[in-house]
Amino acid sequence: MPTPNNLHAVAPVSGGLIVAGSAQSEANWRTSGGSVNPDAEDLKIITLARSTRAHTGAPEGAAVRDETGRTYAAAAVALPSLRLSALRLAVAMAASSGATSLEAAAVVSDTVEPNPEDVAAVRDLGPAAIIFHAAPDGTVRSALTP
Repeated sequence: MPTPNNLHAVAPVSGGLIVAGSAQSEANWRTSGGSVNPDAEDLKIITLARSTRAHTGAPEGAAVRDETGRTYAAAAVALPSLRLSALRLAVAMAASSGATSLEAAAVVSDTVEPNPEDVAAVRDLGPAAIIFHAAPDGTVRSALTP
């Protein structure tokens, strides 16, 4: 399979993103000198999240992979009567399609860290799923493990 032209190299994660007292401070973020080495399937969901964000012009894009390897990509929705983050929408798409668990998730945004409610949505369906947080250029900022 050819490599997409817009797939950037994944750099090691450095710097701490945990805010003391935040809901995520109890989670295991691989940061501070640790490196994140997503495999080919992880790079696929990061690329799907990036392309969905770019295609829609949304502030964030996300993708999840279920237990069978199926992927679901989504962009943030901001309608007058409906607001959903990209990650929560991707989780909802997987659940409504019959997924029973998630293996991995990726969210691409300009934010410093994923929203704790988004992380909770992933954990509802994938308690053991790794969650990648990437910059718009595809650089992985952090990876959250259970």
